[in-house]
Amino acid sequence: MQLSFEKVLKRETFRVVLDMQIYTSMVATFVAVFGLFASGEWKTLHGEMRGFAKGEVSYVMTVAWTAVVWQVCAVGVVGLIFMVSSLFSNVISTLSLAITPIASVIVFHDKMNGVKVISMLMAFWGFVSYIYQNHLDDVKARRIRSDTNNSSNDVGGPW
Repeated sequence: MQLSFEKVLKRETFRVVLDMQIYTSMVATFVAVFGLFASGEWKTLHGEMRGFAKGEVSYVMTVAWTAVVWQVCAVGVVGLIFMVSSLFSNVISTLSLAITPIASVIVFHDKMNGVKVISMLMAFWGFVSYIYQNHLDDVKARRIRSDTNNSSNDVGGPW
């Protein structure tokens, strides 16, 4: 995606970010709706809605708000790619994968199992690794700048 910003679109505006999100979402929606109808699964949607424990209105609200939140998240991810880098965007997305199960335990009283714990630990490990590597790169860049400044000061001689 970052490559498409730099090489294909050659513009870096918020409008481009939104266009990229809108067009990819439209394609994904058409593919999903086509798959829903092609598989015949659309016939079971009403039964699924009636079988939802909290009722039909809660089912529709859950589906609608999930779609809205995912779009906001996707715009944020594309915005991070646009403003910072695709690597940083992936790191933030990975960190959110670790935070989501914690939020589901707190908000929805979901059960925490071993798979969730291991996936959270791996996500935190990835985030900490990124931060640590960023720190090491920063220290190295400072050292190189310092060495360059010191050697350029020595070239002129004592006067």
